[in-house]
Amino acid sequence: MKRIMIAAMGSGSGKTVLTCGLLRALQRRGISAEGFKCGPDYIDPMFHRRVLGLPSRNLDLFLQGADGVLRTLSRQRAEIALLEGAMGFYDGLGGTDEASGWHVAETVDVPALLALRPKGASLTLAAQVRGLLEFRRPSHIAGLLLTECAPALHAHLKPLLERETGLPVLGYLPPMEEARLESRHLGLLTADEVADFDRRFDAVAGTLEKTVDLGLLLELAKEAAPSKPAVLPSFGCRCAVAVARDDAFCFYYADNLDALRAAGAELRFFSPLADSALPEADGLYLGGGYPELHAGALGENRAMLACVRRAVAGGLPTVAECGGFLYLQQSLRSPEGTACPMAGVLPGSGFPTDRLRRFGYLSLSAGGDSLLFRRGEAVPAHEFHYWDCTENGGDLTAVKPDGRQWRCGFASPTLYAAFPHLHFNGALPLAERFAAAAEQYRKENRR
Repeated sequence: MKRIMIAAMGSGSGKTVLTCGLLRALQRRGISAEGFKCGPDYIDPMFHRRVLGLPSRNLDLFLQGADGVLRTLSRQRAEIALLEGAMGFYDGLGGTDEASGWHVAETVDVPALLALRPKGASLTLAAQVRGLLEFRRPSHIAGLLLTECAPALHAHLKPLLERETGLPVLGYLPPMEEARLESRHLGLLTADEVADFDRRFDAVAGTLEKTVDLGLLLELAKEAAPSKPAVLPSFGCRCAVAVARDDAFCFYYADNLDALRAAGAELRFFSPLADSALPEADGLYLGGGYPELHAGALGENRAMLACVRRAVAGGLPTVAECGGFLYLQQSLRSPEGTACPMAGVLPGSGFPTDRLRRFGYLSLSAGGDSLLFRRGEAVPAHEFHYWDCTENGGDLTAVKPDGRQWRCGFASPTLYAAFPHLHFNGALPLAERFAAAAEQYRKENRR
C-alpha cells in the first residue's frame, strides 16, 4: 500500500482542494484511493468522502495517541492513501510540533508533498522550503506542488525550485473558478452544500491529470512504511444506538461510528430536522454540526423535541457533543437573534458569540464514574464553536495544555453532554462503555 501526505506552510494554501482533486484524478485512472485528515477537523473528511464515496478518517495524535493513529491508518484498504495535513506542516500543540502534520509523518513514516502558493515570491520560496527541510530531521518532505500557479509561472519556478531545494516539483494547479470554495464561521461549507460539487472536482481532477506527474506521486508514495491490517474486536450485537445525522448534525469521526459498531452497537440514523420520533434504540448519539443555522426548523419539530426530552430524561444513555449539547438546552438563538425552543433536557440556553470559544485541545477529568468517564482518568478532547451556553455544567474539569482550567459538562451514569468532542479510537474504551450502558438499558427496558 502507498501513502503520501499533502502538507503546506499554513492554512489557506489549498490543501483540501488539491487533496480532493488528486483523489478524484487517481480514481478516474482506475487507482483505488482513500483519504485521511491530520488533526480534529470534521469538514475536510466530508470532502474526501464525497469525492470517493468512502469514509475518510482522522489521524490525531493528541486525541488518539500514536497507537490509535497507527490503528486508524492500518484500516487502509486502497492502493494509495492521501493524508491531508493541518495548518502549517510543523504547527502543533501550544507552539510546538506535537500533533502537527510533521509529527504524524514522523509517527507513521510517510513522505509529504508541500503545497506552495507562489504569490509575490520566487527565489524566496526556495529559501522557505530549505528552512522547512532543515527545521526537523528528517523533514519527510519529498516533493513540491504549486497551487494557484499560472502555467508560465510554473515553467519559471520549477527549475529554480528543483535546483535550489533538491526536491522535485510534481506539477501545479492553475487558478480555477471551480477550485474556489465558500466558507462560514467553522471553515468551508460542508461538501453537501457546495453547488455543482461533482462538476467542480471533475474539472479540478481533469486539470491535475494534465499538470501533475501522478506517476511520480505514486512512486514517492511507495516510500511510506508498511503497517499490518487492523483486526477490530467484535462483541456481537448488544444494542442499538440512534445517531442524529442530517444538515444540522453532521460532525462525526468515522472511527467513532466504527468503534460503536465494533463494540456491538447497531447504528440507526435519524434526522432531528425531518423525523417526528426517535428510532427504537438503547442509546442516543447527538454529534456536532450546525444546529444554530437550523434552529428555527429544529424548534418547530416539537414532536421530535418531546421524544428526545422524554428519552434522555428517562435514562436513555446519551452522548451529546457540541451541537448535540446545544440541542439539549432550553433554547438556541439563531444567527438572526430568535430564541428557538430546544429539547429542554438541560438548564441553559445557547447564544452566538463573535469569536471561537475555548478553542483547541484539552483534557477532561471527572471526580466520579459516569457513562464515559472513570474517576481519575484524563480524557483528551477538542472544542471548536462560536455559539456558547448560559449553563455549561460543572461535572467535569477541563484543562488546557497551558494549564488553564474550568468546570464544564454534564456527566451522569447515562449522560455525557458538553461542548468538547471526543474520539473513540484512542487509549480509553469510550465506545465500549457507551455500548455496555446501552446494552444494560436494553436488558432493563426491553424485556
